[in-house]
Amino acid sequence: MPVPPEIRSAERPRNTIVEDRGKDGPKRYAVRERSSIKYIPGKNPQPHNGKVIGHIINGKYVPLVKSQTQEDGDKPDMLSYGSSSLIKSVSDDLLENLLKVYDPVKAYKIMAIASLKVMHPAITAKRISAVYNMTFISVYYPRISFSQKSLGALYDEIGADIGKLNAFFKQRIKSASPEHHLAIDSILKHNSGIVNDLSSYSCKAKKNEVREFSEIYAYDLELMEPVCAEMFSGDCRDPSSYASFIKDNDINPGTINSGIILANKGFTYHQIRDALKICPGIHFLAPIKSNKRIANNSMLEFQGVLDGISENIRYCKKKIKNGNYLYAFRDADLAAQEETAKLIEARNNKDYNDKSFSEKEKTFGLTVWESDSDLDPLIAYKTYAERWLPELIFKRYNSDECLELPDNQGTFSITGSEFVNFISAVITARILKKFENTGLLKELSFADIMDDLASAWRKTNAPLTLPNTKDAYWVHTSDEVFAELEKLGLSKPQSKPVSNKPVPQKKSG
Repeated sequence: MPVPPEIRSAERPRNTIVEDRGKDGPKRYAVRERSSIKYIPGKNPQPHNGKVIGHIINGKYVPLVKSQTQEDGDKPDMLSYGSSSLIKSVSDDLLENLLKVYDPVKAYKIMAIASLKVMHPAITAKRISAVYNMTFISVYYPRISFSQKSLGALYDEIGADIGKLNAFFKQRIKSASPEHHLAIDSILKHNSGIVNDLSSYSCKAKKNEVREFSEIYAYDLELMEPVCAEMFSGDCRDPSSYASFIKDNDINPGTINSGIILANKGFTYHQIRDALKICPGIHFLAPIKSNKRIANNSMLEFQGVLDGISENIRYCKKKIKNGNYLYAFRDADLAAQEETAKLIEARNNKDYNDKSFSEKEKTFGLTVWESDSDLDPLIAYKTYAERWLPELIFKRYNSDECLELPDNQGTFSITGSEFVNFISAVITARILKKFENTGLLKELSFADIMDDLASAWRKTNAPLTLPNTKDAYWVHTSDEVFAELEKLGLSKPQSKPVSNKPVPQKKSG
């Protein structure tokens, strides 16, 4: 269909042609570049038309509108900035460690997925690409494509190369401060895949019909962040697994102040003792419940109050006959709660007995631990008292069933996905510490702060330097969120204008 003369005669750039696309609408008459001439032997020269650069609309040429950030694709003009910049601010060293082990594309992909999981722990394979494309994660780790198939392949590749995993974790161990303490603990996870030979049925798993595997991990006690991790089959209470974990990751007294295996009611000191024979220099910390041992060693004769923590804790430390040490801690607040509960119970049952109650009263708020290491009482207390936080972080990234990868539930895939989860766990631990240091957790929950930060959107043509609060690149960000960004060092406060008013002079006399 020929282009009407009035459309063809409209003013437009030189060396262009107008093409009638045949369908009514604002883009019917496309303006194309005439980029070159094709010469075909035996025929007349043929013009070769290039890309569309605009349209004739209402008799006038209208060029295509394209943002500065669209040079390599149809990227949006604005993206969610706050939570992405927070994650980036605490994770640059993790990328550096990955780049020493993996090729750049794989390292970027690992960091991108781990970052998105920090924002949305239950993110699905169908949603991961969409969330990536609406956050600044796509700016920090650009040109990454996601699909269920590619995610499964990535996890398989990571899990199949144990050498690279070990190399990454050994970097982390070597970078740990020699003045810090390393606590070693484990967590039980579950998986529903039928081809995963890492999973084996424990007693508990048989009842629940769920296949389980254990993740043994070490965390820096002073930083309260995971350092390395490794998966083992089933409900891991085999001391050889701990010995393998310590050996695989080069954990030894030469690289750290002290490696401490934490025992619990499921993994006792007697079992740990066998692992210690294989790994000299690694120590244990295990709870004891023997009132007789507590009394015989006068563990209720407290020596002081722990400093540097918010709780009110009295402590007692004693070296005992076998060369080990006992550490007793009495939490005043917990003791008061337990006393109140017991009194209410006695009143309701009408069976109060003062002699019996007085004996029980001695153990209210009390916990006693044994170790073969001469520890500072504060370190011993924090080792057991704060063990719940790393476990809570690891449970946040419990499994990748939510990624809907039914064909990728084998050993390699599970190992690979847990490695990405580990990166997410380290980032989360660092974010928590940052929130605590800024005092934000006194006002809001972790989830509330992350939601607030996600609402801070920014234009994609903004420079990737530290932004100024309320500069021209922000999009509908509230004052409350700006305050949070400033506290976290993610935005610089506006400088206050200098007043030209003269300072009033005080009158003498």
